[in-house]
Amino acid sequence: MSRVEIRIGGLGGQGVILSGILLGRAASIHDGRHATLIQAFGPEARGSACSAQVTIDDDPVDYPYVRQPDILVVMSPDAYQIFASQLKPGGILIYEEDLVTPGPGLPDGVRCYGVPATRFAEELGRRLVLNIVMVGFFVGVTGIVSREAAEQALLALVPKGTEALNRAAFQKGLEHGLEARERTVARDPAASAPRLG
Repeated sequence: MSRVEIRIGGLGGQGVILSGILLGRAASIHDGRHATLIQAFGPEARGSACSAQVTIDDDPVDYPYVRQPDILVVMSPDAYQIFASQLKPGGILIYEEDLVTPGPGLPDGVRCYGVPATRFAEELGRRLVLNIVMVGFFVGVTGIVSREAAEQALLALVPKGTEALNRAAFQKGLEHGLEARERTVARDPAASAPRLG
């Protein structure tokens, strides 16, 4: 696997940018690959559209902007409406299933994986960790960054005193992602490895 382009979209306050930082750090610092991050957000601190573009490559990244994402992660209906059509054919859509309903118009061959990240975060006692649930789910479904690298990046980035909560959120998402991937492979053994890069 060489270059993988990832776009994460959602609303301010959902932890979209931190999710991108976490994946980029996991890939570059802990997995020994190269990664870049481009972020965009509205003027409001919470509730406005925001997105992160993460590029991960085995080689130095010569162009940091995501042209056509291999993986799209969406946490809001607006993000889905804006970015879904840009997903690469055969790519992966990861979405917050209680907030986003994938519809027609996705490129051919896209594999869709939904997770009730907000509900899981609320069950853990803190809605704000929905992004960490999403990151765990991402790792479980794609394997683009290793579990160990993601956990190391997580512990380096979250506020002191919240490590246990964030680790639990990551684990919840990871387990759900591994189960989702197993179900997909059971239906289609060719899906055992991401068709990316």
